Amino acid sequence: MKILETERLILREIDESDDTFMLDLLNQPSFIKYIGDRNIRNLEQAREFIETRYRKSYAENGFGLYAVELKAEFSDGNDSAREIRNPVIGICGFVRRNGLPDADIGFAFLPQFERKGYAYESARAVMKHGRQVLGLKRVLAITSLDNESSIRLLGKLGFKYEGLTRLPNSTEEIKLFSSEEG
Repeated sequence: MKILETERLILREIDESDDTFMLDLLNQPSFIKYIGDRNIRNLEQAREFIETRYRKSYAENGFGLYAVELKAEFSDGNDSAREIRNPVIGICGFVRRNGLPDADIGFAFLPQFERKGYAYESARAVMKHGRQVLGLKRVLAITSLDNESSIRLLGKLGFKYEGLTRLPNSTEEIKLFSSEEG
């Protein structure tokens, strides 16, 4: 199901047909370093992860992380989109986490689609959707201590640094940011 559209992107719910993309994304060195190793090593595990994480979040919370597709007209002839079978280039949306009082925004893109403005374009649209459609007054964001590109993006989106925190059942200290409506 399509959630929203921007000039260059379509954001839609993730489904089991995204298994190849999800397996690729979750095993990127940058994903593992900055977000964490989800221990997804085959397509069957990827489909189960999609069902138990993303599909479950849509049903329980009315939101989740969405597949970010690059519209065909914005793909140049030798773009990396031709290297992958699935037109999905990343994920962006909201997560409801234990230990955080509000939804937090999340995003991750395949390396060949980083530094092209897609994360900002999708995150800005997701924030607008969150405010106008979902009624989110306050949105949080978390990053690893050294994820400078995500920290810069959050700054561009108007997030303010709140401090360090730890999620339940984790020993890793992370940075917490917030964005309040108004």
